[in-house]
Amino acid sequence: MSTKPDISAAPLAVDYRVDQQIGFMLRQANQRHVAIFAARMGDKLTTMQWSALIKLREIQPSSQNQLGREIAMDAATTKGVIDRLVARGYVSTSPDPEDGRRVILSLTEAGDEAVERNLASAQTVTEETLAPLSVEERSTLLSLIRKLC
Repeated sequence: MSTKPDISAAPLAVDYRVDQQIGFMLRQANQRHVAIFAARMGDKLTTMQWSALIKLREIQPSSQNQLGREIAMDAATTKGVIDRLVARGYVSTSPDPEDGRRVILSLTEAGDEAVERNLASAQTVTEETLAPLSVEERSTLLSLIRKLC
């Protein structure tokens, strides 16, 4: 005979609705943003590829680990993103002369051109994502999200 309580008969918390939870709403907002991004960006870039390209342009040359930290990606995800960008000819890799275990990344000319081609689109994506908000609401939202990060 089991002494475990029958949780199937336990009442659900009446005040809890998944569609009112922050994680659910953030996921919906992110899905909307990603759809806008996919529709507006050229070169079939993903949001993670764009993040890697634009940040690498800013900080290059950079180790793969440093780039991943800068764009809040774990090492495995960063490696996959970089491998795809290398295959497309947008990023070059070279061994670090001071540490053979480390890979140094730089944008290629094609990578720099891809960034240039897509900068205006990236700005449009941000504008379209935030379009439902007033200027004051945008500022408030971004300030609050920064606190969560």
